[in-house]
Amino acid sequence: MDHSKNYESKFITEEQAASFVKSGDQVVFTSGREAQSVGLAIAARKEELEGVRVLVSTPTFDFGWYDDGWSDAFEVTVRMPTETCQEAIDARRVDFDPGGVIPFVEIGDLYQADVLLTEVSPPDKNGFCSFGASVWAKKRQISCAKLVIAEVNDKLIRTYGDNFVHVSEIDHFVEHQSFGGGGPGGGSLAGRALKEPEPYLHAIKDNVASLLRDGDTVQIGVGRTTEPLVKLGLFDGRNDLGWHSEATPPGIIPLVREGVINGSRKTINQCKVVVTSIGGSSRDEMQWVDQNPMFHLIDVADLEDIRSIAAHDNFVALNNALAVDLMGQATAETIENRWLAQAGGQLAFALGALFSKGGRSILVLPSTAKQGSVSRIQPSLAQGTVTTLTRNMSDYVVTEFGVASLRGKSLRQRALALIEIAHPDFRDELRREAKKMLWPR
Repeated sequence: MDHSKNYESKFITEEQAASFVKSGDQVVFTSGREAQSVGLAIAARKEELEGVRVLVSTPTFDFGWYDDGWSDAFEVTVRMPTETCQEAIDARRVDFDPGGVIPFVEIGDLYQADVLLTEVSPPDKNGFCSFGASVWAKKRQISCAKLVIAEVNDKLIRTYGDNFVHVSEIDHFVEHQSFGGGGPGGGSLAGRALKEPEPYLHAIKDNVASLLRDGDTVQIGVGRTTEPLVKLGLFDGRNDLGWHSEATPPGIIPLVREGVINGSRKTINQCKVVVTSIGGSSRDEMQWVDQNPMFHLIDVADLEDIRSIAAHDNFVALNNALAVDLMGQATAETIENRWLAQAGGQLAFALGALFSKGGRSILVLPSTAKQGSVSRIQPSLAQGTVTTLTRNMSDYVVTEFGVASLRGKSLRQRALALIEIAHPDFRDELRREAKKMLWPR
């Protein structure tokens, strides 16, 4: 088959692409960068459409439908709270999909698209397009969608792994136009602007570093506390680290270039950087990743298979928490009924680390919130708060005041350990509450 002719014959305009959407359809954007041109063309049909269900996994571009007054035309569901959609989430103008232990293992009703929108590179000589900097579940979503429309972006990188789709699997192509946004661009993996590191992060970095060893294979999750730690020197003095994580926080690519992260001691996928997404990287770093055989981008369900994670000896899962109670229960998603984050792969990585030979699961959080007026170490999680990790999964909890080791500890021992790493202003109150909860009355 002449792939170039097949490819060229499938090109349409963004307006033609948008015309395929009918009232009541399910429109799905694949995770990662959104198809902006087609998305804007669909949004422009606001007055013509009713009840179109739109799923946006990682909102980083504002199409308008997060504002008030759009819900008759577009019923929007998101998977990741970001700056783009946080106000709409708080106002409950959009629905929220909390995900599962391993996202998209079976493409459920939310993901079976009437129209699937994705972004790809131009095809190579064999007719294969790249998904660029992220794979997630794109190939499986394409396989079960009724209609697949792909925006062609010639700036997308190519990687090794499972990061490709053949032109024959795409129904229509549209020329990509960038309207800004659409990715972290060196910022937070959740699309939030990075701030100057808070002073307490240096102490948290030192406390986490005390738990790391040469040869560890590491995962770092999304979060304001986790992501800055790498550039603050978390891995200074470490050697032969491995990487198996959803993405790459700022500072990871330089460590691969320098050989600090080389995967030489990984139990599986030796000498490979295995991710489902490259994020938080500069343009120069992305170009270094382009066609670099060290980098393997794979399906998120394979990446977050607990059995694969646990197969790595000395696996370290480092994730963000919003609050932890005195039994070791942690939330990384909500405070009371406010949705602030998605658990993503945190549960899978935490469990995988616990089953890994020599593995460690580490939760990090500052000791206080709201300018020091609220303790994040709490007697019990507030009513309405989602429990992301149960007390049975607790291992290490780290604040700027130290490390609490919870694995194998009784409830009383856990409470005492957690109080020691709480802010000193709240320790007396926490001791009183712990005594009421866990000691004879």
